[in-house]
Amino acid sequence: MAQYKRILLKLSGESLRGKSPNGIDPNIVESYAREILPLFKAGVQIAIVIGGGNIFRGIEGYSKGFDRVQGDYMGMLATVINGMAMQSVFERYNMPANILSGIEITPVCDKMSGRHAIELLEQGKVVIITGGTGNPFFTTDTAAALTAVEIKSDVILKGTRVDGVYCDDPEKNPEASKFETISFNDVYKKKLKVMDMTAFTICHENNMPIIVFNMNKKNNLSKIVIEGKNVGTIVKN
Repeated sequence: MAQYKRILLKLSGESLRGKSPNGIDPNIVESYAREILPLFKAGVQIAIVIGGGNIFRGIEGYSKGFDRVQGDYMGMLATVINGMAMQSVFERYNMPANILSGIEITPVCDKMSGRHAIELLEQGKVVIITGGTGNPFFTTDTAAALTAVEIKSDVILKGTRVDGVYCDDPEKNPEASKFETISFNDVYKKKLKVMDMTAFTICHENNMPIIVFNMNKKNNLSKIVIEGKNVGTIVKN
């Protein structure tokens, strides 16, 4: 039996570009589908929140002269494109997937609601949640936190390119030490970067644990969700 029955997997848009400066690397999407497939076969209910930074980031658009609100909506649309790519590949792996979005785009996706997402999950569908919160000025981290609480997920799995939470940036400081477990309060005190502050506070106040792990290491997802192994860093009350 899997360690978790229902999960919220948060993936960055940047992760989908692979080694390219932007866009979607089909090989990366394929590799993610292969990592998620064992969970699906084990009956785990899987919701995924995807970012859009590989295509367009609202805050970067603002720095280049776009209106901030328009830029954020452009970023939301980028997440929908990523969601469509994931849906296409997942269904090729016989994992039926539905896209929900903070902004409704007929006929591509329905409007996100917790009740609808739960219905789809209980029908055995992978639910890919795009469009952020549907509002400007909020990140997809915040969308992930809100969604996890709304669908009563057991945990948020934040897939990154590092293998957990460190006392310092491990890419800049090779001597930085990793935390196996850390409390929300200690993350605040040490001023560590796990999620943006709004998202992190939502998780803290709603007792939603976060596991930060390296999504690019083969079988990490199965080790966490199915085998219950300690991979990455768990943040909890």
